[in-house]
Amino acid sequence: MSMAERREAQISNRITIPETELTWRYGPSGGPGGQHANTSNTRVELVWEIGVTSAVTTAEKDRLLGELGPRTRIVVDETRSQSRNRDLAIDRLEERVRDALTVKPKRRKTKPKRGAIERRLKAKKEKSQRKASRKVTYD
Repeated sequence: MSMAERREAQISNRITIPETELTWRYGPSGGPGGQHANTSNTRVELVWEIGVTSAVTTAEKDRLLGELGPRTRIVVDETRSQSRNRDLAIDRLEERVRDALTVKPKRRKTKPKRGAIERRLKAKKEKSQRKASRKVTYD
């Protein structure tokens, strides 16, 4: 299938969002473009309702709802071609969903190392001495 014919979003080997769950809207792109811009609906808006999808498991759906909300909306009007803008919208949807499904590692609290503490205290002392040397004393 060529890029222009692609109608579904392939998130992973296991997850595919079918075309029936994607809502497309088209409109004119803003900005300059002459007569072409006035006659072509090249701006693409892609909407995916996460709350009603059957493409992911319940746990994945809960994660997506927490990260992205009940619906994901992507608007593309970068090119003068509607089909290219559709492909860009699907690419961005795939990227956004992959990022939301990726489990980020929890941050572990760490203490600063002794060398870092010593460098910070040394810098503080040097700055203090530099400021003290600027002080004007009157006799």
